[in-house]
Amino acid sequence: MKKRIDALSKETGVSRSDVVKSALRKYLQKEEFETLRKRLISKAQKTGYFTDEDVFRDIS
Repeated sequence: MKKRIDALSKETGVSRSDVVKSALRKYLQKEEFETLRKRLISKAQKTGYFTDEDVFRDIS
């Protein structure tokens, strides 16, 4: 993994530290999004929203 980070750092001109910070930031954002998504899916299904069409039906 270190070699990949070094290569990306060299290719982009960004420090290794910033490459790792950026990757970690993106990972944490994705995990937070997935956590919220799972929680909201449960709430949506309890109110009758199971598909995109259910949402579009109510907002159109």
